[in-house]
Amino acid sequence: MRFALETDEKQVNHNDTNGLHGQSKYDPDIAHPAAGYTTGTDAPYSDATPPEGISERRLMTKIDLRVIPVLSILYLLAFLDRTNVANAAVFGLSSDLNLTPIQYSTALTIFFPPYILFEIPSNLILKRLKPHVWLSVCMFMFGLVTLCQGLVNNWGGLMTTRFLLGVFEAGMFPGSFYLISMWYVRAEAQKRYTFFFASTSLAGAFGGLLASAIGKMDGLSGYRGWRWVFILEGLLTCVVSFIFFFIIPDFPEEAKWLTKAEAAFVKARLQDDQGKSARERKITGKDVLNCFKDYKFFLGGFMYFGLIVPAYGYAYFSPTIIRSYGYSPIQTQLHSVPPWAVSFAMSMLIATFSDWTRHRFLFTLIPISIAVAGFGVLLTVHDNRNVQYMALFLASSGVYAAMPIIVCWFQMNLGGHHRRAVGSAWQVGFGNIGGIISTYIFPSSDARNFFRLGYSVSLGFICLSAFTCCLYFVAVWTQNRSRLKAGPDLSLTEYEKVEKGDLNPEYRYML
Repeated sequence: MRFALETDEKQVNHNDTNGLHGQSKYDPDIAHPAAGYTTGTDAPYSDATPPEGISERRLMTKIDLRVIPVLSILYLLAFLDRTNVANAAVFGLSSDLNLTPIQYSTALTIFFPPYILFEIPSNLILKRLKPHVWLSVCMFMFGLVTLCQGLVNNWGGLMTTRFLLGVFEAGMFPGSFYLISMWYVRAEAQKRYTFFFASTSLAGAFGGLLASAIGKMDGLSGYRGWRWVFILEGLLTCVVSFIFFFIIPDFPEEAKWLTKAEAAFVKARLQDDQGKSARERKITGKDVLNCFKDYKFFLGGFMYFGLIVPAYGYAYFSPTIIRSYGYSPIQTQLHSVPPWAVSFAMSMLIATFSDWTRHRFLFTLIPISIAVAGFGVLLTVHDNRNVQYMALFLASSGVYAAMPIIVCWFQMNLGGHHRRAVGSAWQVGFGNIGGIISTYIFPSSDARNFFRLGYSVSLGFICLSAFTCCLYFVAVWTQNRSRLKAGPDLSLTEYEKVEKGDLNPEYRYML
């Protein structure tokens, strides 16, 4: 148990010694993080032991089937609608709209400012509204915008739709990660996080296959193939959003598909691992500001930021890179599929071992090292198409396997609804500033130089991510040791301990 106190002082009656009953702001529903959970009948679930009649394994399978597939499909469609512009470019988007290389890159860039700025507000709205309402509404809107993207006739129209796409997609990734984090304990979260995150790899593979088929519709009803890519994929998202309104899961406290006993047990095991969530209290501006007094927030942002540059660089420009190897447009789309498929398999393999060992740090460095090797080959080999294509497997697999480990590691180490809601949006929002950089590092004019600029910049940012991962590991390892030596702080009230979240002296970070 992550909150277990290792000294004899754990037998102290915290409620009585801290004088909570006289504290006007104390919420009796918010208990000490290390305390046994008590139901409405005062029957404790010691160490989150399943009550009679409930199988923990069956319950987790039930939760897995209701939470992970739905959110994974949601994000798959979001990432597909975000990056299908790369597939559209192969089918003549730039030439039909008379775009210069700078205009095309700017159209990619305009997606990111609203995407970054609206991530924290979106998570705050998600907490106030029910997730199934907010996420499904946003899903319908970005699907509609994607559809409209297929009807634009100039650069201005493309810029407008890309901007609106950033607005409505802002809450998808941090909102889904935040929601997943409120269902699973830290030791079991990585495989679930990675399966969700790896939907980006499936989106890349699916997008390539779909684009190769849609490309054959070129000229149908007077529309070019690239227009059909946007129209059909946007329409698919809109249709699915109506279904998802009824099946996107809410927080455990609100899930109607759990029995009362199941909901109580889910809540108990989360409290046993992470402490009380303070779900009942609204997030204030002071809560947000207090989060940024913790330097680990900035380390978490830079860990993700360093990998976003190569990740989006690959997502947006891999068709262009593969096309430079001499393939036709249809062959290019088909050759873009295998690296994405291998990325998915690599991500799940790394996540499985990470959960099995209950460790994160080394499983960030292993895939990062693979990515470094891939980009190193791309920088130095320019006369062997097969070797270059193989290096794309290494680069994409390494980057996309490391990203979910980093996000899960940081976000699951945040305690409580407040810090996790802000932290998940901050890490993803700040990290996506790297997306702006990625849109300019692979200009088509650099193909004659074998895209050295893009590969070099990507390699540098991967190293930045590795460096900040090391700093974050040292930070949480040091704090765990100092807290263990100091012992519990009996001067803190129960309310104060919950308000502190992972800053509570009794909290132990996962390494």
